[in-house]
Amino acid sequence: MTTHPLQPIALKSQAVNFQALPPLSLYIHIPWCVRKCPYCDFNSHEARGAFPEQQYVAALIRDLELALPLIWGRKVYTVFFGGGTPSLLSGESVEQILRQVRMLLPLDIGAEITLEANPGTVEAARFAAYREAGVNRLSMGIQSFNDAHLQALGRIHSADEAKRAIAIAQQHFDNLNLDLMYALPKQTLEQALQDVQTALSFAPQHLSCYHLTLEPNTLFYRNPPSLPDDDASSDMQQGIEELLAAAGYQHYETSAFAQPKRRAKHNLNYWQFGDYLGIGAGAHSKLSFPDKVIRQARYKQPQAYMQQVAKDAPIQTEHEVSRDELGFEFMMNALRLNEGFDSVLFQERTSLPLLSIRRELEEAERRGLLVRDHQRIAPTQLGQRFLNDLLEIFIAIRDT
Repeated sequence: MTTHPLQPIALKSQAVNFQALPPLSLYIHIPWCVRKCPYCDFNSHEARGAFPEQQYVAALIRDLELALPLIWGRKVYTVFFGGGTPSLLSGESVEQILRQVRMLLPLDIGAEITLEANPGTVEAARFAAYREAGVNRLSMGIQSFNDAHLQALGRIHSADEAKRAIAIAQQHFDNLNLDLMYALPKQTLEQALQDVQTALSFAPQHLSCYHLTLEPNTLFYRNPPSLPDDDASSDMQQGIEELLAAAGYQHYETSAFAQPKRRAKHNLNYWQFGDYLGIGAGAHSKLSFPDKVIRQARYKQPQAYMQQVAKDAPIQTEHEVSRDELGFEFMMNALRLNEGFDSVLFQERTSLPLLSIRRELEEAERRGLLVRDHQRIAPTQLGQRFLNDLLEIFIAIRDT
């Protein structure tokens, strides 16, 4: 990878020195799904019938127990069940996991607890059980309300099933996110906007609108479908943003839109370079200590993960994030926020002086991709549109 010609100011090689640790989140990965979608590059595996639910839940709990020395005494502010398809879990399993989380960790009294759900796995009784277990936010992978587009995406639900699932969810949850995708195979601008208008008819508290991308190691990457061109995709993005703004949704992150005071706290912690413990097959962690930051990854294959947990060794890889990498990693996350970040947050979360990226900031500002003053640093509208170009400027920090 090429570096930007402007080199960052040399950083001292001593260890980091945090005055305070960032907020901590808990991520719980459920690796099974009914069918693998052709665009999906997440660590998910087709269940092909029954899956070892109780064995896996026991492994998750043991994994959490083994991780306790790394986070001892730290409060957890958000919990997120991701996948895969977490809504394949029974209500009893979710209750069992959350009961152990509460027993083992100081969970914040107002903690946001999110569970991802697939409309094709929705049962009203199961949603009621999730709410009773303590889940207080539901994130539903709708993707589209157009049956032809759902079929092209390999989704297992229909448009009517999606609408029915939302109605069921709203009987139990007052904090709901809907995932939508645009720039789909053969999708028109009118169809993309119609998906958003249908979503708005349910008045969800949060919407995530993603541009379909062809990720390596996916079926779509190996056999690319015919997608809208860049101009058509840009028109869809602009139209979606205007539609949601008119409906009162705040566009606070690249793909995230929320009603006032309904931003996703778990994802905000990622974007503000907070800490997270990830348990489950293939889960990743980023954990800070007074003198270092480490990243971990669990074993990816569910069976291998459960076998390794039985040996009290679920972590496949672990490394310390170098001081020189922290600046880039912070910017890679924080610049996704349209409002940017408080300038003091950079030093709080990296222990580096803002001066260490002065040249990169000046270059980004010169190109019109970023604005800053003594309090705040934020991408411009141009920087939001060309986020990869903005981040490229900061890659020099990592590659030096």
